Formats: sequence, structure tokens, C-alpha cells
Amino acid sequence: MSRIIVIANQKGGVAKTTTAHCVSIGLTHKKYKTLAVDLDPQGSLSYIMGADSGKPGVSELLREEILAPAAVQNVEQGAIITGNSYLSSISRELTGKDANKRLSEVLTPYRAVYDFIVIDTPPTLGLLSINALVAADDVIIPVTADALSLQGLSQLYSTIRVVKQRSNHTLNIAGLLLCRYDGRTVLARELRQIIADRAEQMGTRLFSTTIRDGVALKEAQANKANPFKSLFKSKPASDYLDFIEEYLRTHNV
Repeated sequence: MSRIIVIANQKGGVAKTTTAHCVSIGLTHKKYKTLAVDLDPQGSLSYIMGADSGKPGVSELLREEILAPAAVQNVEQGAIITGNSYLSSISRELTGKDANKRLSEVLTPYRAVYDFIVIDTPPTLGLLSINALVAADDVIIPVTADALSLQGLSQLYSTIRVVKQRSNHTLNIAGLLLCRYDGRTVLARELRQIIADRAEQMGTRLFSTTIRDGVALKEAQANKANPFKSLFKSKPASDYLDFIEEYLRTHNV
């Protein structure tokens, strides 16, 4: 059975989609069979992976309009179930007491096929994000070293606690991942300690690996290219591979 990793944070600008992208294709780079799932109506992950959002994807899968094999696109960067703007209306269509379990149900066939399933979530804590948390084994929360990044963590943590109590008892906060980090300033280092303290209050940890900012990664994504094919050009891509090693090591995977 695969392990489902959800990348979540309703705060914008914290490299959520970049983290989902790099964790997904980084695991593929390390020879794990990995499936990316774009649960964000903006479809950014689908775009930077070079997938066709016009083809059936997670929206049609949730609506039971297609069978599991038809939802996966195998592109140069890996396997993905795409997201698009049609996901915006899914909350009105998924009804009933088990509406928050729909994603978990439709992902079941893939769990026997892939080592990891990596889900990029919307920047809101609505039904789609709840579905992702219900399906998840681990949650990775990307943050940045600024005061605004800490906003919303309490709400996200409360949501995770409710989901764990009511729907997914084994849900685990794998940790907070510090992204776009420049440790050369005193303020950034102070905020890193504050974030580490907040992680401890949440019963989790701040990962030791930090992700630097870099132009090469942004260029690769803009060109729908695999950043791990040019590691010597990209500090953040190298950092993400180090992070994946830390995640695998600390979670005995």
C-alpha cells in the first residue's frame, strides 16, 4: 500500500505547489513509483508538470464520470491526476455524511500501484482540503520565515485535529518545512526558532532541511521542465532532494 502525502497550507506564497511538485518528482527521481494529484482548482501543479488539464482528471474521478486508469496522465515528469477550475463547484455536488471521504475512496485503486501519492491542496480549508486530510497518511506544511506565514497555522492545526478525531485516526503531521529561506539575516534565524517552537506546540517538528530560493527552479517550472535534470544549477532542487531523504529517514519509509 502506498503512503499518501498531503501538502497543505491555506496561506499563499509559502511554496505549497512548488513543494508538492518537487516532492512528487523528487520521489520519482529516487525511483519510487509516485502519483501526483492536483486538488487545486487553479491547476498550477498540472501546468508545471506539463499535463493537459483539458483531459479528465480528479474532478471527473470525484464525480464518478471515469474509471481510475483513465484519470492518470503519464507525462515526462511523472504520473499525475490533473486538477482544473471544475473543482470549484465540487463542494456543491458532493453531499451526504460521507462527502469528506470521497477522495479517499477514489484513490483506493491507486494505493496498490504506487509507492507514494502526493496531493497538492487548495489555498482554503474547504471540502476539498478536508477530503485530502481524510485520505492522508502524512501532512507536510510548508512555511516561510516571515511573521505572516504564521497566520493561519492555528486554524490549519485545529482542522487537522478535528479530522484526526472524527475521520482519520492515523493522520500524522509529518512536520513543517521552511521554504524560501535565507538564513543570513538575524530576523530570519529568529523566526526559524519561533516556527520550531510552534511546530513543537502542534506536536510535530520543523524539518532540519530548509529550502533556499532560486531562479533555476522557477525557470524550470515556467518551462514545464524537470528541475532535477539540472541539479548543479538549482540550490532549491538539491535542497528538496535532501528534504526527501530526511522525510524518508525520519518516517522509516
